[in-house]
Amino acid sequence: MLRVAVVGSGPSGVYAAQTLVQQREVPGVRVDVLDRLPAPYGLVRYGVAPDHEKIKSLQNNLRTVLEDTRIRFLGNLEVGGPNLSTARLLDLYHAVVYCVGAARDRTLGIPGEDLAGVHSATAFVAWYSGHPDAAAETFDLPGTTSAVVIGAGNVAVDVTRMLARGEPELAPTDMPHPALGALADSGVRSVTMVARRGPSQAKFTTKELRELGTLPHVATHVDPAELTRDPAFTDDSSLPAVARRNLDVLRTWASAAPITDRSITLRFYLRPVELLGGPDGHVRAVRFERTAPDDHGGVVGTGVHEDIEAQLVLRSVGYQGVPLPGLPFDPVTATVPHAAGRVLRDGRASVGEYVAGWIKRGPTGVIGTNRPCAKETASSLLQDAPALARRNLPDDPLDALRSAGLHPVEWPGWLAIETAEAALGRSLGRRSVKIPDWPGLLTASGATHHGP
Repeated sequence: MLRVAVVGSGPSGVYAAQTLVQQREVPGVRVDVLDRLPAPYGLVRYGVAPDHEKIKSLQNNLRTVLEDTRIRFLGNLEVGGPNLSTARLLDLYHAVVYCVGAARDRTLGIPGEDLAGVHSATAFVAWYSGHPDAAAETFDLPGTTSAVVIGAGNVAVDVTRMLARGEPELAPTDMPHPALGALADSGVRSVTMVARRGPSQAKFTTKELRELGTLPHVATHVDPAELTRDPAFTDDSSLPAVARRNLDVLRTWASAAPITDRSITLRFYLRPVELLGGPDGHVRAVRFERTAPDDHGGVVGTGVHEDIEAQLVLRSVGYQGVPLPGLPFDPVTATVPHAAGRVLRDGRASVGEYVAGWIKRGPTGVIGTNRPCAKETASSLLQDAPALARRNLPDDPLDALRSAGLHPVEWPGWLAIETAEAALGRSLGRRSVKIPDWPGLLTASGATHHGP
């Protein structure tokens, strides 16, 4: 029997586990899916916006895989932490597949980024999604009338939409009750989403973009002059289909915005150069430099500046992988060096160690992109299986983990969390509501250790 640990229970980890147990070339594969959190599903639970129920329903597909009798979920286990090193994990399993994602956001690297009111979109998403690490995050939404979101990808669109939504649209979601209350009391009336390049180069998908124009009592506006600066605006025939559809949507918003309760403005060809603060140390505006398209698909500065008022600034300029103690790491690509998913140490494949997902290829693609990525890694592992399986292992690794003082949350513990969240929702007159903190999650699961 080949015993494999998959570290990470998001899509890439679950797809890797599914591929390993469903293939027929190597019989008897058993997979433990480990996660630092007591809840599975990774960014599908903690990164997909609460109002995107169709995407969140992917959890049902992941659940089906994790309920396979050949797969075991073990949450509340921090690999690389003081009680579970990568070397110890490899002692307990024939192979380990690391699917740990890209946990850190990129910074802007400009003056004023440490001002109060300046946050990463990653932190904001984690807060309204109920990630237990974000339970202590605070956002002064009642004291904010104008917000700026820097970035032009789907995460930027998500946080823009969440800032502009009203309580009636958010109450039916599983958003934690404290976050719902804070958003309900928000004073935000205008949200400006800003991109340093042109509209044809934006990374958001058309479906996400269109949603900004369907929010109740919200006007969406684009400056026509900024659209026409894009060389592709007048002739978009050479653009990919998504970019052409995006331009079609933006054209419909390029007119005077009607007076409404709230507004969303999309700006292009503006590069942030400084965050301006008031005497209280709180951000009051973002200074941008006007950019212009060059001849190589990029932009150049023009020396012309514009300040946009903001009491809240969310940067959404991408994710980065972070080093996992015990694994090699390339700081340039922020990924683990690999060859077809095999971890490389000093240029050579490390026996029994593999990677999949964002920590393997960088933060690119959509959820579905993880499936072929995971299959490639699983294929490499299965090719190596005859040699890997010759190594003798201790008995059930779960016993060794508990002996090390760890308190794994197994599948019944996760089901108990689901039951507790459903009960919490009923008590609040809502549907299932996420428990947003470590003590609450671990108490609901029945685990005895409270805290990461």
